[in-house]
Amino acid sequence: MFTLRDELGRAAAEALRAAFPDVTFPDTVSVERSQKADLQSSAAMQFARAAKKPPRELADVIAKSIASHPAVERTEVAGAGFVNVALRDAWLASQVMAPLALRDVGHGRVAVIDFSSPNVAKPMHIGHLRSTILGEALARVLRAAGYTVVADNHLGDWGTQFGKLLVAWKRWLDAAAFEANPVGELLRLYVAYTKEEKAQREALGAVVKGDDDGDDAPEQAAPEILREARAELVKLQQGDAENVALWKRFIDVSMVEFERMYQRLDVHFDVTLGESFYNSRLPGTVETLLAKGIAEHSEGAVIVTFEKARDGEAMPPLLVRKADGGFLYGTTDIATVLYREERWQPARAIYVTDERQQLHFRQFFAASRRLGVTTPLEHVWFGLMRMPEGTISTRDGNVIGLESLLDEAERRALEVARAANGDLGEDEIREVARKVGVGAVKYNDLSRDRTTLVTFTWEKALALTGNTAPYLQYAYARLRSMLRKAAEQGFAAGEIVVREPAERALVMKLLGYADAVDEVARSLKPHLLCDYLYDLATTFSTFYNELPVLKSEDAVRASRLALAVRTAETLRAGLALLGIEVAERM
Repeated sequence: MFTLRDELGRAAAEALRAAFPDVTFPDTVSVERSQKADLQSSAAMQFARAAKKPPRELADVIAKSIASHPAVERTEVAGAGFVNVALRDAWLASQVMAPLALRDVGHGRVAVIDFSSPNVAKPMHIGHLRSTILGEALARVLRAAGYTVVADNHLGDWGTQFGKLLVAWKRWLDAAAFEANPVGELLRLYVAYTKEEKAQREALGAVVKGDDDGDDAPEQAAPEILREARAELVKLQQGDAENVALWKRFIDVSMVEFERMYQRLDVHFDVTLGESFYNSRLPGTVETLLAKGIAEHSEGAVIVTFEKARDGEAMPPLLVRKADGGFLYGTTDIATVLYREERWQPARAIYVTDERQQLHFRQFFAASRRLGVTTPLEHVWFGLMRMPEGTISTRDGNVIGLESLLDEAERRALEVARAANGDLGEDEIREVARKVGVGAVKYNDLSRDRTTLVTFTWEKALALTGNTAPYLQYAYARLRSMLRKAAEQGFAAGEIVVREPAERALVMKLLGYADAVDEVARSLKPHLLCDYLYDLATTFSTFYNELPVLKSEDAVRASRLALAVRTAETLRAGLALLGIEVAERM
């Protein structure tokens, strides 16, 4: 459908240039899908002032220019100057018979996507879920749209947290617990450290703030355990053999845990370059910022300041080197984007993080542009995920593990599958439960506008009705069941012929798949694809309820079976772009 829209838009623009040679028109004008008609253009109203003509006069030119296209049944001018386009049923049928095709908008272009990025030495929890599955879905969509995608897992594998963890390891390690559950023991140590630091701060009369707040306190004002952590970090940074060995061990056991979760979620990365990868680049990055006058010295530290925005207050400074010589996230992010430009020359650099980092990315993007970074930088931020019980805090040990969440999803899905599938063997039921459980968790997130807060509930995620993964997976399985029955009776799909309104509605919906994928590639909002797939499933349900398929006459049956085949293919392809598997039987 997008190819036709482009063709009609170019024909309309050419006709406008011929009719009004003194007016500058673009190479193409917009022709969009509409609820008022198959397609519609409002370009006449957009250019009427420049042409100094009534909109309907321009609309007449547009309507006549596209009426001769073989896909067009008729055109009409409506309202103030809308051009409504009705398409030929035979053309629609021929298009839906063609193989699924997507617009190659990313051809020859690289997109780097930075997502997931958990902190080493901590288990993945549901707070990591949104970044991980959003990033994976966007990577899949962009690849389908023709981009060469570099999926980068920018791990949190350096910094103050390791000084703290080294102190905790040397004070409180339970060796047996570490052997049994390495990351679980590292989390226990981190929580134990945090509680001790909090107690020491309170004893000093210091205000206790968030996770890393207060780490910059002067040495004389810092609690004893924080001074000890700073000393361990310095030893690590200077290459102390014991601390480096422990740090590498923390990373190794963490990567085993991460990879296990990524395999379970069917998430894949092209590179895994953590913060530590850029350590050697940080001093030079700061010196470049200073040399170019982008950064300045301030009370022993180095900061990047920002001018007041036209529509608001100036952003606070971005700290790129602390007074003690330490570097920060902003420093690493600038070094990282410079590396990515050098290595991949990307057309898009996409960062998938939660909403709390919006200010940081505005600062980082502004500093990068001043430094000469030309890659378009996009912050795909999302609202937080919560369980009904409340928020998540690694610091306090209030963590809902991602593995526990997926285990529970599969357990609940298994109960439903066993109750509804008495004719399936136990292995097949368990495989269905795995696909439904993991799919439900993913889709529950992806089907929401990413900028909204998500409160996860099992009732919503696993519902067999409404816009959920189980509903779409079940719709696919029902289609496959019907097609198996058709094959058993010797019936086959044939040429599609549009005869009934319900058939036409389904054809139009099927032809919208490429548009939906294209829009996700542009807007980076996967919920738009979810909305499309749900609409497709409900449109097919209406078609199936209104029109017989297997009991139809031969030619009609063959046509409707072909529509069923295409619907199943589209559901499967669309869910795959979201990282969701389907089952042939449910």
